[in-house]
Amino acid sequence: MSNRKIQRILVTLFVVLMLFFQTVSSVSASDPLQGELVILHAGSLTVPVDNLKKEFNKINPDVEIKTVPGGSVALARMLTELGQKADIFMSADYMVINTLLIPKFADWNLLFAENAMVIMYTDKSKHADEINDQNWYEILTKEGVEYGYSNPDMDPCGYRSVLLFQLAENYYQKKGINQSLLDHCPEKNIRPKSVELIALLETGALDYAFEYESVALQHQLMDKKFKYLKLPAAINLSSLNYVEDYAKATVEIAGTEPGKTTVVKGEPVVYGLTMPLNGENRENALAFMKFLLTPDQGLKVLLDSGQPVHQIEVVTGKEKIPQELIELIP
Repeated sequence: MSNRKIQRILVTLFVVLMLFFQTVSSVSASDPLQGELVILHAGSLTVPVDNLKKEFNKINPDVEIKTVPGGSVALARMLTELGQKADIFMSADYMVINTLLIPKFADWNLLFAENAMVIMYTDKSKHADEINDQNWYEILTKEGVEYGYSNPDMDPCGYRSVLLFQLAENYYQKKGINQSLLDHCPEKNIRPKSVELIALLETGALDYAFEYESVALQHQLMDKKFKYLKLPAAINLSSLNYVEDYAKATVEIAGTEPGKTTVVKGEPVVYGLTMPLNGENRENALAFMKFLLTPDQGLKVLLDSGQPVHQIEVVTGKEKIPQELIELIP
């Protein structure tokens, strides 16, 4: 056989192999996603995450999404102490990821959403027609008024409520506001998750509850009897203009180990997002993350669900961000 014929055969074989691998690659790329996706998320994100699930499953119907809502600190401890596995972790306080998960249980942290503290109530709450942003602390401590907040050791909304009490004392220049608000709230009104307080508002067991504005807005849209009071930006932990003022308030909460404590200082309410290192469904997690971080997909779902978004920003571990997500981060 001549060299020319051999060359022709080799070229033909090369072309056939190239076409074969392209076909295999194309088929593989179009294979639908299957299996599970486990998401641990802040209770305040329950409505947005439910909506994200629905929209993501329209594109990937064979992915079974399992969600576990709760206080962000408590969820972090499920990972660190109880061996809970998760593919995605969404915290109502980005610092929970930095302080409790990195570096052993996660290695990067993205900012993606924001919020503000408000006081939620109903049209049947005592003194509902009197309360405003200047007298709320007096209304709440009146005889017979029941109010609540979530457990600071388990839920960022809880320690943010306590931080708010301290900030209010400085803002209104009235000594004793902080201690009075702590003293007038009985233990029975302090619940593990802030969203649990809404059921108590609905039944009348509580007159007022400290919540995130997004949660209050979502429930107001579903039921007009729910109302909420917006508080001054100087105390509601919403504005980057008050970073230094917020930091003057601190609260001590349970630490990462039994018997240990950690100090949390006041900061703007910004949510964090990561993929825990023990996740078992990386491909599905990456697909969900890409969906979530795309402006006309997941970020739009958040906004449509009453959840304000934050400019996507890496706060820790930029070099660890999966390559598939880099192009979605400004």
